[in-house]
Amino acid sequence: MNILAIGAHPDDIEFGCGGTLIKYSQSGKKVYMLVLTKGEIGGKPELRRCEQEKAAQYMKVKKVFWGGYIDTEVPRDRTVITSIEKVIREVRPETVLFNYVADIHQDHRALAHAALSATRYIREVLFYEVPTTQHFEPDVFVDISKVMDKKLQLLKLHCSQVHRTRVENLSILESVKSCAVFRGYQGRVKYAEGFKALRILKEI
Repeated sequence: MNILAIGAHPDDIEFGCGGTLIKYSQSGKKVYMLVLTKGEIGGKPELRRCEQEKAAQYMKVKKVFWGGYIDTEVPRDRTVITSIEKVIREVRPETVLFNYVADIHQDHRALAHAALSATRYIREVLFYEVPTTQHFEPDVFVDISKVMDKKLQLLKLHCSQVHRTRVENLSILESVKSCAVFRGYQGRVKYAEGFKALRILKEI
């Protein structure tokens, strides 16, 4: 079983579904990532790429694909759809996860709209949340209680971003843990990641 997670910037995927990807890897699933930009507005691009590669290695990701787009300038046109489709043809995933369509960051919105088209034949498509996501009401929860420490370690590997929350005295580690507690409470476990399902095909 192949899993593809797509993010607009380095660390988007780790925040939104890092715990889930760790659990997928632990269970023998093959995990792949597509990151559209190097996040150069949020830091030095080569440093952020290096952090992303280290995080992927920690999750035992099989391959990281790079979109080659510029941070804050991901276009809303067919080129992004084509880029995602190309990776999908290579990976042949059963499950694809990506940013939610309602988001105050333009790159996240552009990715989501492109991925909606690119994943039209994928059996399971899930949206994840990040700090800029809006109006997110998950209907799928993954218990990450046993890997919460690993998820925090994963975010620490993005060391240049740990304190770039733009909220005074709040680190990304505190933010991700608070989110996991809240979604865990909703899912009736200690820590969880929440997802909004675009499509789930169940075989019975």
